[in-house]
Amino acid sequence: MDDETGKREYDTRRKSSFFSKERKWLNILLFIITAASTFFVGITWSLSYKYAENLSQSESIPLSLDILKDPYVLKLSFIYTLVLLGILLAHEMGHYLTCRFYRIDATLPFFIPAPTLIGTLGAFIKIRSPIRRKHQLFDIGVAGPLAGFILAVPAVIYGISVSKIVPSLPQEGTLVFGESLLIKAVGALMFKGVSSGYDVVVHPVAFAGWVGLLVTALNLFPIGQLDGGHVFYSLIGPKVRKYAKFILVSFIIMGILFWIGWFVWALLISFLGLNHPPVMDEEAPLSSGRKLLSGIVLVIFVLSFIPAPIKGYSLIEVLHQFI
Repeated sequence: MDDETGKREYDTRRKSSFFSKERKWLNILLFIITAASTFFVGITWSLSYKYAENLSQSESIPLSLDILKDPYVLKLSFIYTLVLLGILLAHEMGHYLTCRFYRIDATLPFFIPAPTLIGTLGAFIKIRSPIRRKHQLFDIGVAGPLAGFILAVPAVIYGISVSKIVPSLPQEGTLVFGESLLIKAVGALMFKGVSSGYDVVVHPVAFAGWVGLLVTALNLFPIGQLDGGHVFYSLIGPKVRKYAKFILVSFIIMGILFWIGWFVWALLISFLGLNHPPVMDEEAPLSSGRKLLSGIVLVIFVLSFIPAPIKGYSLIEVLHQFI
């Protein structure tokens, strides 16, 4: 009996992980730090928006403490933070609440602060108990992207509607962001008749919506344990393994032709694993309603996908600068 008890205790210690315990204080702390990092990055986008006319005339923004205290700039940055974190929180809470509905153990969202172009590397939840049923896997997979997309769309529409049209910005030192089909469509409706000699400086809310669409598309790739991987596995089962390497190769091709960030995404997916854990009811078909919803999710992916999130940074273009 003592040996068996010792073995059970060893197995328990072995199976425990960082996420096995609830650490709400850490969820809250990371959220606060991420809000702060996003806010300070948002000041940059707010300044660019306010002084768009100066930038179009190759004039530098006169940075000073007074400008950084500008109520209008701080307000824009706060709104940017609120909208962006709201989209990311909706995405993760979609997963979390669906897990709670099915009584599947999951952590609250962990936000990742980072001094990047957007102020964060996103957020995630950790599912601590196995997902045993195909319909549960599907519902958990689609809940996040649907929730995030629903909030990102009005942010894009409003943000673009109040964006500024200025004479073409100088190419050197200017970041040009790619556009999804949805953003192209909204821009075409909002800016009819604008000549080719002008650029759009987007409102911070539009940029937050842009990030929301990018996050939605990244998560909907049908590979591994991404949201799209959950949905794809629910539809065709273990056959997803046949497509995993093909999708991974597509990341590498896109890195060469469109944006070197796809190489990082390929490495991350490889690290997390290309395969998907099985469910108990592999042969059970999904309901017709869920199959219809999978088609809607595919449309969302197509509308949100941005081949080159930052233009001019494909592997070919980067190498060309050094040759």
